[in-house]
Amino acid sequence: MACCLRRQLFYLHMPKTKEQKKEILRDLEEKMGKQKSMVLVAIKGLGAKDVFDFREQLKKADCLLSVAKKTLFALAFKAKKIKIDKEKMQGEVGLIFGFKDEITPAKISYRFSQTNENLKILGGFFENNFIEKDEVVNLANLPSKMELLTKVVGSIASPISGFVSVLQGNIKGLILALNAISKSK
Repeated sequence: MACCLRRQLFYLHMPKTKEQKKEILRDLEEKMGKQKSMVLVAIKGLGAKDVFDFREQLKKADCLLSVAKKTLFALAFKAKKIKIDKEKMQGEVGLIFGFKDEITPAKISYRFSQTNENLKILGGFFENNFIEKDEVVNLANLPSKMELLTKVVGSIASPISGFVSVLQGNIKGLILALNAISKSK
């Protein structure tokens, strides 16, 4: 696996033919069309094992890390009418696509950047608008969709369970009163 990753990183730095660049550009545009959110990260200094681990975490959450030349990213952004300041793309950059959830790419990249200082969050794209690093970190710290749904269900169920307890209290009181009457006879 590490050998395959080294080969990918090696090919990233090799000169590409126009046809290869067009294929990469089509692939990026296709992914940008399917994504719910994107996180732009700097990957300079990440080892092959770290990149592999990071990609595995992303894959489990239906996310994907794409690494390409900055000019290809810029062309893909332009084709999808997404505005980005070229100053935001410093060093070797990667783009994390979130296909299932809007917040998951931010959560995973932030968590990984906490344990590996070589991964730096540069910004992100939420609803096709560029957001700064601080906003990506704020998104990463939000509760997940499942946590929010659990809280909503708990909020809805709480009054109902309280009502059931009150009704059970009346029935228990009636049973105790009937038991006391039957024992007194």
